[in-house]
This record gives sequence, structure tokens and C-alpha cells, in this order.
Amino acid sequence: MSGPGAAAGDPSFELAAELWRWTPEPPAKASWYFVTITGEAADAIRALGFERSALGGARGFGSVRVRASVGGAAFETSAFPHKASGGYVLPVKAAVRRAAGVSEGETVAVGLWL
Repeated sequence: MSGPGAAAGDPSFELAAELWRWTPEPPAKASWYFVTITGEAADAIRALGFERSALGGARGFGSVRVRASVGGAAFETSAFPHKASGGYVLPVKAAVRRAAGVSEGETVAVGLWL
């Protein structure tokens, strides 16, 4: 992978996840797109967050900075705790969705570098 936010080497975790959309109640007009991370990958993100917090690097909303890829398009983002799944969600911006050629409802390949 190359370009801004590119990740070097093999990802720590590779998984398949559905790309889904969240739209807030009106009057908000924007929608956000996410993939949900559960299982061992979520446990590793949680551990990384605890480690960084212990070193004074706590972030808002319990978020954890990660390098990721969706459909081969690499980017940097924050993973946010997701109460419904017990895991984390990764926001996927429009530029990443376009670069990966993916849309809502598709199962996408996700890479995480932790």
C-alpha cells in the first residue's frame, strides 16, 4: 500500500466486516459509515487503548488511534467503543470508500495495524 496513511508490512489482523451506515435524527443531514470490529481484533484494540491510557495517551470517547485498510485502501482513523457489539467501530470516510470501490451493505476486507 502506498500514499498517506499507508501501512507497512502485514496487518496485525485481517477480517471481513459489513460496511454499514448510521444516520442521526433530523435536523442532522450527514450519514456516517462504519465497519464493526469484534473478537480478537477488538480485544487487541482494547488492550492497546489501556496501554496508551496508562502512559498518559487517553483519547476522547474511549477511542484508539489505528492504521487500517478497507478493500485495500489504507488510512488512519480512530476506533470507537461500540456497546451493541462489545467491540469497536471504524469510521470509513467517503474518500476511502471510493478508493476501495465499496458501498453500504457490502462485506469488505479490513486490515488493522496495531
